[in-house]
Amino acid sequence: MIDVNNLTQIPTDCSMTEFVGTTVLDTIGLVIPGIDDSLLGQMHLKKPYKSLGLISSRTGAAGQINAVDEAVKSTNTKVVSIELPRDTKGWGGHGCFIIIGGDNVSDVRRAVEISLEYIEKYAGELYISQAGHLEFTYSANADQALNMAFDAPIGRPFGFFCGSPAAIGLVMADLAVKASPVEVIRYMTPDQGTSHSNEVIVAVTGDASAVKNAVLTARDAGLRLLVSMGSYPETPSKPFL
Repeated sequence: MIDVNNLTQIPTDCSMTEFVGTTVLDTIGLVIPGIDDSLLGQMHLKKPYKSLGLISSRTGAAGQINAVDEAVKSTNTKVVSIELPRDTKGWGGHGCFIIIGGDNVSDVRRAVEISLEYIEKYAGELYISQAGHLEFTYSANADQALNMAFDAPIGRPFGFFCGSPAAIGLVMADLAVKASPVEVIRYMTPDQGTSHSNEVIVAVTGDASAVKNAVLTARDAGLRLLVSMGSYPETPSKPFL
């Protein structure tokens, strides 16, 4: 048993079999080889897989969802649940809690490993300042996770832009869709589709070049507006778009 009076004795390199890894944005990846039946019954998953992979973070959501989307494409797994908790360590947006299911625990573990690798990449398009934050992502070929979270058409390009405070999100989304011939597939606000977070989120689809241009237009406008509030944003990774 752990001595709770001396927690510094717990090593940071966790050796539990459930542990897969961690990455930026306070993200942890875990796996449950065979979840307890009584607990599984209370989870109300679309399919009661015994082996579950878990991606959970306190900051960011779109990048993690896009990363899981990539992971399930190359493994024999399915996305069975996506939740966006109101968190972000005191900022204006969400964290995430994503469950991946599979019949083989090795497939599930591999999906979590791939997700963690992509999250580090996609975190480069999350910009956080003292005043607010912006998040962007792009996929040339949306799959299960993006479809579940944002109604993205499977197999088509997908773009996502989010701004906090919410007014920034709406202005940059308006400029983005005016600049490119894209189709708006989701519109989310503090009272619509979010966990009452201080954001406007817009997801789009269309021709690949148009979708990517819309995301870049939103990013340019959002950064100008966010910086106007008096502080410069930082990103936990390298911008990839």
